[in-house]
Amino acid sequence: MDETVDRIALPWGGRTPYDRHGVWPERVDAFLEDGVDPASVERWVQTASILHSDGDAMDVAVRDGRIVGVRGRAVDRVNRGRLGPKDLFGWQANASADRLTRPLVREGGELVECDWDTAMERVVRRSRELLDERGPGSIGFYTSGQLFLEEYYTLAVLARAGIGTNHLDGNTRLCTSTAAEALKESFGCDGQPGTYDDIDHADVIALFGHNLAETQPVQWMRILDRLEGADPPRLVCVDPRPTRVAQAAAVHLAPRPGTNLALLNALLHEIVRNGWIDRGYIDEHTVGFDELAQQVRDCTPSWAAGICDVPEGRIRAAAELLGTADRLLSTVLQGVYQSHQATAAAVQVNNLHLIRGMLGRPGAGVLQMNGQPTAQNTRECGANGDLPGFRNWQNDAHVADLARVWNVEPATVPHYAPPTHAMQMFRYAEQGSIRMLWVSGTNPAVSLPELARIRSVLAQDRLFLVVQDLFLTETARLADVVLPAATWGEKTGTFTNADRTVHLSLKAVDPPGEARPDLDIFLEYARRMDFRDKDGGPLVAWHDPESAFEAWKRCSAGRPCDYTGMSYDRLREASGMQWPCGEDAPDGTLRLYTRGVSWARPDDCETFGKDLVTGAAQDAVEYRSLNPDGKAMIKAAEYLPPHEEPDARYPFRLTTGRTVYHFHTRTKTGRAPQLNAAAPDVWVELAAVDAERLDLREGDLLEVRTPRGALRGRLRITGMRPGVVFVPFHYGYWDTSSPAGPDDRTPPRAANETTVTDWDPASKQPLFKTAAAAVTLVARGDGSPSPAPTTTASAPVAGSSVPPTAGGPAAEVRQSSGGRREARGGER
Repeated sequence: MDETVDRIALPWGGRTPYDRHGVWPERVDAFLEDGVDPASVERWVQTASILHSDGDAMDVAVRDGRIVGVRGRAVDRVNRGRLGPKDLFGWQANASADRLTRPLVREGGELVECDWDTAMERVVRRSRELLDERGPGSIGFYTSGQLFLEEYYTLAVLARAGIGTNHLDGNTRLCTSTAAEALKESFGCDGQPGTYDDIDHADVIALFGHNLAETQPVQWMRILDRLEGADPPRLVCVDPRPTRVAQAAAVHLAPRPGTNLALLNALLHEIVRNGWIDRGYIDEHTVGFDELAQQVRDCTPSWAAGICDVPEGRIRAAAELLGTADRLLSTVLQGVYQSHQATAAAVQVNNLHLIRGMLGRPGAGVLQMNGQPTAQNTRECGANGDLPGFRNWQNDAHVADLARVWNVEPATVPHYAPPTHAMQMFRYAEQGSIRMLWVSGTNPAVSLPELARIRSVLAQDRLFLVVQDLFLTETARLADVVLPAATWGEKTGTFTNADRTVHLSLKAVDPPGEARPDLDIFLEYARRMDFRDKDGGPLVAWHDPESAFEAWKRCSAGRPCDYTGMSYDRLREASGMQWPCGEDAPDGTLRLYTRGVSWARPDDCETFGKDLVTGAAQDAVEYRSLNPDGKAMIKAAEYLPPHEEPDARYPFRLTTGRTVYHFHTRTKTGRAPQLNAAAPDVWVELAAVDAERLDLREGDLLEVRTPRGALRGRLRITGMRPGVVFVPFHYGYWDTSSPAGPDDRTPPRAANETTVTDWDPASKQPLFKTAAAAVTLVARGDGSPSPAPTTTASAPVAGSSVPPTAGGPAAEVRQSSGGRREARGGER
């Protein structure tokens, strides 16, 4: 690592240029705490990054039983030794003084320390009471995108076959469910078609709603190095903000939030109209092209320009780049996934590659990206609204096969309806049918939309809330039982990144106090509940990470995500392997679909598909009639306006997002000094033209209000498109004077005070990037007297569909002095 480079000021470090079809040069990044000489490090322990989905391989430095630094692993194909800012500095959170070290239970309205027997007995007793009184549907599990594969799989087994509940989902519903749904709709099955290696070969790279520079900074380093080499790729960027990606793009399209599908339909219109298609590939490997051509026939660039407010000529220029590329790589992330018509839009990116034959060869691929480090594992293991091993819940043979693996009767595995998605689970809890919710490794009191509502749901006396986490988060403060968990570096397990690369993460140090690995907590719960298979043996028969991995391999055998060729020993040696890895591919698989689609046959597919506009599910008969030969499916969709459009009261379009320095709700990155100093508090971005018109200045304190609630943050003026307000979503309340939520002492600062309870009809992913908002000046940033209250009533209004409801202050949640907990809500 070049020690002269400030990796906060320059997150991507220096350049190592390379040419197209070349090998990305090594560059080993490292950071050790002050006073630690590399020669004094006692051992380096193998792992990979846990604060994004890139899967950057690294080693942890250990001295005197403590983590004292990290370095990138040069032999790994994912990062070739490079690390991003969160990789370099985020590990310091492990040693935070406020780590949870003992279980907590609620007594007399307060959380008090206890031993593990007391805490687990309370959880088990309530579980049994609910099973006896209300049945398995009264218990739900809401997990993370940061646990290990072995932990997700164990949770899936005990929840689905032990408890028998259909209510198991992860916070990956917020970041990766549209990726999974789009892949299933196009290819019949989940599984990333492309690979990061495609960056080395592509001549055009298109990034749709993907701020790669901040969400997966190491792969942005890879693109930057290509841009400085011979024959650099040309970039197409779709993003309303002037991100680093947008600044480097040959064509930047900045559509109105909520209009992605209109833009994509226009791009497809131009590609079809100009004949930039691979007719041979379409005929041999796909179904549905004629329906797509008919749908986009009238979606001209002129039509899209009126909807998206993007110059017609720029749409044509982007279409020409996409349509004439020799090797096209596309990536997609939250700008699509968390916006209006998310799955429909993501599927159109797949369609672009299908009609151009851009799959299965170097530089020609699509990456429907993930947001969290182990999001892929929730999908594989059945902890994110699917059955393990990408099995189809509507296919009785798939259910029977899973029951065989678990040695239970097929009826034991809930498959009477789709697995319950997270947004529906919280609705069930609100309505009272879910009476116990076990939250592991996530913080819904900050990360879910419309936080006033979420706090009121979690604060109900009738809901028994179990929280398993590292810190006393905003969610943990509302719990009946808090279980202290170990984290990355303190436990062993595997996890899979966004291009199907599996890494082994080994335990480097002991967890603090009595904190336990999540796997050990789940195994203890299964033992105390005495879950049994149909022969009377233990349902969960494994006892440690490696035996859990071997159990998962049996579940994955012969499935699209086959792990049977891997082992802990091989992963130690290989520093990452890509699934499928089995008898047919003993060393893993770099790219999928090199010879057409593999898992779309009616008897094999993971899903029978949905209507992209309504979300209505198809059945086996419909699927078989449309796709009897199991080809890739080109699925068209009509653009519809967003549900909530700006009006005179709320004239801006609100979108939320991320910064390179933080992850999720900052429970880790906010405790890393360098990362927290780089972005210590929430801010509000506006276009320069909007700030000038409203007489707002850089640093002014603004209030952003929607029909749900409000937040306050300092103004940053950028080159963003006019009429849009941007707020990062990471900030909650744990590091304020009111750690449970906003009150008279702490103004609201969480972006999700303002977001809407709405989700995509197909993927059920919440819409964090489509809402109407107003902006008001609260105080001048320089301390000068404020003018008369400045509002945005005079801001331009572009269309209106749904009139806003009455807004009010965000709800407050405070610890109750007498009862369990008390929620005081404003108007909702």
